[in-house]
Amino acid sequence: MHSNDEIPAGSPFHSGEIELQRKLGVAERMDQFGRRVIRDHMPEQHRDFFEQLPFLVAGTVDATGDVWATLLAGEPGFAHSPDPRQLTITLPIDTNDPAISGEEAGGAIGILGIELNTRRRNRMNGAIASIGEGGFSIAVEHSFGNCPQYIQTRNWHMVRRSDRVVPAEQLTALDDAARVMITGADTFFVASYIDLPDGRRQVDASHRGGKPGFVRIDAQGKLTIPDFAGNLHFNTLGNFLRNPRAGLVFVDFDNGDMLQLTGDAEVILDSPDIAAFQGAERLWTFVPRKLVRRKAVFPLRFDFLDWSPNSLMTGDWEQAEQRRKAAERGSTWRPLRVAKIVDESSVIRSFHLEPTDDAGLIANLAGQHLPIRVKPNPEAGELLRTYTLSSAPSDGTYRISVKREGLVSKHLHDTISVGSLIEARPPAGSFTIDAVERRPAVLMAAGVGITPILSMLRHVVYEGLRTRRVRPTTVFYAARSKAERAFDSELRNLAELAGGAVRIFRLLEDTADAERGSDYEVSGRIDMDLLRGTLGFDDYDFLMCGPPPFMQAIYDGLRGLNVADSRIHAEAFGPASLKRKIDEGTGVKLPAAATGPVPVAFAASGKEARWTPEAGTLLELAEARGLSPEFSCRGGSCGTCKTKIAAGAVTYPTQPVFETAEDEALICCAVPAAPEGRQPDRLILDL
Repeated sequence: MHSNDEIPAGSPFHSGEIELQRKLGVAERMDQFGRRVIRDHMPEQHRDFFEQLPFLVAGTVDATGDVWATLLAGEPGFAHSPDPRQLTITLPIDTNDPAISGEEAGGAIGILGIELNTRRRNRMNGAIASIGEGGFSIAVEHSFGNCPQYIQTRNWHMVRRSDRVVPAEQLTALDDAARVMITGADTFFVASYIDLPDGRRQVDASHRGGKPGFVRIDAQGKLTIPDFAGNLHFNTLGNFLRNPRAGLVFVDFDNGDMLQLTGDAEVILDSPDIAAFQGAERLWTFVPRKLVRRKAVFPLRFDFLDWSPNSLMTGDWEQAEQRRKAAERGSTWRPLRVAKIVDESSVIRSFHLEPTDDAGLIANLAGQHLPIRVKPNPEAGELLRTYTLSSAPSDGTYRISVKREGLVSKHLHDTISVGSLIEARPPAGSFTIDAVERRPAVLMAAGVGITPILSMLRHVVYEGLRTRRVRPTTVFYAARSKAERAFDSELRNLAELAGGAVRIFRLLEDTADAERGSDYEVSGRIDMDLLRGTLGFDDYDFLMCGPPPFMQAIYDGLRGLNVADSRIHAEAFGPASLKRKIDEGTGVKLPAAATGPVPVAFAASGKEARWTPEAGTLLELAEARGLSPEFSCRGGSCGTCKTKIAAGAVTYPTQPVFETAEDEALICCAVPAAPEGRQPDRLILDL
């Protein structure tokens, strides 16, 4: 325990809480917020709230320094506040409750008032002012409200008096019944504490919720719990950083069984499990040292009403394990089954893909593409293509939305049916969006370029609802006609969910069968006049996808308005790359290309060739030598052709969009480099 950590002058938070806030860059904002909402007394609203509750959560510390959590229940009014600085609990002291037995006046205590049917909750901590057989009173030190997230709604009814004494069963380890209780729980409560430099002890009681299965238990009995987006106070985890002791209580809302655990906690800020568990931003683990079970001790029973929308946006450990298995397979091809096919417009069809085995899907980044390979002609070889995913990372499935044009897309439209198998690699690509960035975003799509834009918008809205702040976003979507335009209802629903944070402007070139206002907002195409007339004066991130001429015109127009190159993100169709005007002092300077012949060895195939400027790209050189490397875009945007460099260096006539490591090359657009102006001796590729 670090009891000598300094607390910034006047701050309502201690150093552990502030450390986590600083990691997220919100410490200054939370300091200002905390000074407004964390009080040294209970306002009248909080006092009335506590008096109407049938139960409270309490956290205390025993004589050995272990912290315990418990639930105290009685008829509404058992908790009452005679004045703003006092809360009185009128309940017989249960000597079998490890959180209450042995408590004395002066002992620190944390209280959580939570009303499950309304999702309201308020927290309070202080010290026990007096205690006797009929209850105890608390001198208030801090009082503040909490958000309603992750609380499943339930109605309660009392089944017996609250003064019945129930024997306590001391467990040496988690038995089968305890494991079933924990892994099936969608709710539990946790207590933690810290000893402050001024000698005061501060105890916190808190709620945790998710879908059943959000708490994992390993063979040794260690619990792992995801930490979701919350109010950024970090009361519990901040305490753990300075004093890694925790008390947990699980209650069976159907039969009243209560399981109380005390032990050691650890905060985990970096782990593959964080990425694998949907909605997790951190993890913490708990190893119980003392375990107490009291059968049917809780006098209330609850009827389940509804899930918290926030809980439904999170995952479980079974899904996380599946994602880990998928990640372990790396970039290998694997078959995916077509689970559903949806016609989105007269020319665009969506294919929903699911795994065929027990491995899940690697969560894509919003805007990434999915490499697939198919065999339209049984007598010919396989063809590779990359299609942008129109699904969001949170969807738990892959959805590619394909316009019917070209050999492979026609094969998908005409031949593939539900149940068909399509081979795919993990999603790739760097055309993505940061959903929690505070700068407004402008998303622009022309035609089927809506697919990455839709994925981004789904992600922005999902993350916004999960974190309670939707990034302000304006969408411009141009289509040739109403019949060809896809995702109308989906876009409308997303805008409604965003609660005003998302604006959508639909453009049509052919308005013959459409009505302005209900079917479209603007006739024509996306151009600079439209952007100037629609967007207010602000600092935006621009993200766009569509045919190369559209992309280049918008890019040049934005640069003409002095929009920084770094604020413009684009993904074009086909091999054409965006011709950028890099701001002075920014960007990566590419090495010069070789000007004379360069020996190139394809190590994996045992072949050699001689590259000259007339030979074109390294992909073209390999094909001329009889090799058939995998590729798709021929423009450096998809990464399908990514190849290891064993020796030598490459460069690119135009900077590719797809990012690679220093020892990798996108051979579809790469040529041998001449480092420092010297003619290279040799280039060796693992191909």
